[in-house]
Amino acid sequence: MEKNLVYEKLNRCYESMKNKLPFKPQVALILGSGLGNYAERFQEEGVIDYREIEGFPVSTVPGHKGRFIFAHVEGTPVVMMQGRVHYYEGYPMSDVVLPVRLMRKMGAKVLFLTNAAGGVNFDFAPGDFMLIRDQIASFVPSPLLGPNVEEWGARFPDMSHIYDEDLQEIIRSSASQMGLKLQEGVYLQLTGPAYESPAEIRMCRALGADAVGMSTACEAVAANHMGYKICGISCISNLASGMTQQPLSHKEVQETADRMAVQFEELVTRSIGKMKE
Repeated sequence: MEKNLVYEKLNRCYESMKNKLPFKPQVALILGSGLGNYAERFQEEGVIDYREIEGFPVSTVPGHKGRFIFAHVEGTPVVMMQGRVHYYEGYPMSDVVLPVRLMRKMGAKVLFLTNAAGGVNFDFAPGDFMLIRDQIASFVPSPLLGPNVEEWGARFPDMSHIYDEDLQEIIRSSASQMGLKLQEGVYLQLTGPAYESPAEIRMCRALGADAVGMSTACEAVAANHMGYKICGISCISNLASGMTQQPLSHKEVQETADRMAVQFEELVTRSIGKMKE
C-alpha cells in the first residue's frame, strides 16, 4: 500500500542515520535562501550529508548544500536543514516533506521554517521580513494524500492554527529588541519553477496572500499533522511579477537574500534562544 511505502521509506532513512545523531534536537530549522551559511556561526556537533541517508531526496537547487547540521544555538539543541527539497524538482510530495518527518522522528518538537519569497502586498519592499501568520497550500498536492499513518497524526487534522501563536510572539519580541521592522502576513505556495505571471499575482492578492513562494506551506501541513509547533519567516527578496517593471530572476532573489542575511541570522538566533524548554 502507498501508506506503507511512505512509512517504510521514512523508517529506512531513520535507521540508516540514527547512529550518527549527536543529540536529540528540540528545534528543526529549515534554512531558506540567504541562510545557507547560517550553520557556520556555530560549533558543529554533527554533520550528515543527505547522500549518506538511504533513499533521501537530494536538492538540485544552486546554493543548497544538502546536509543536516547539528549544533546548539543559544543553548538550544538544533538540527538545521542546509538545503531543502522542492516539489518543482520533480520529487513526489511525500519526498518533499520526508525531511520534516525525519527531523520529527529525531525528536524535534518545533519546526522553524525560513524562505525567500516574492512580495505580493504593495506595502512590502525587498529586504523586508514577514512573520508567517497563516498560509494557502491549495495550489500544491497535499502531503497527506493516500492512506493515513495513524502514528503520525489524525486522518483529518485541524489546520486552524498552523503557526503557533506563542512562537509568533517570540519572533515579534526578538525583532523588536533588534529594532527591526517585521511585516506579518499570509504565505501562498505555488509549484514553480517558473515565476508567476502578473495575472497570477493579482489572483494571489485577491485570495489574501501577502507573499508567494515555492516551498514551506506543504512542509507546514506535514509538520502540523505530526504535532510540531511551527513558526516561519519569509525574507521578501523582490516584489512579485507585475508590481514593478523589472523582470524576475533567481539572481535578484539570491542577492537580496544574501544582503539581508546578517539581520536574518540574528533574528533567527534570538528567536531560537527564547525557545528553550
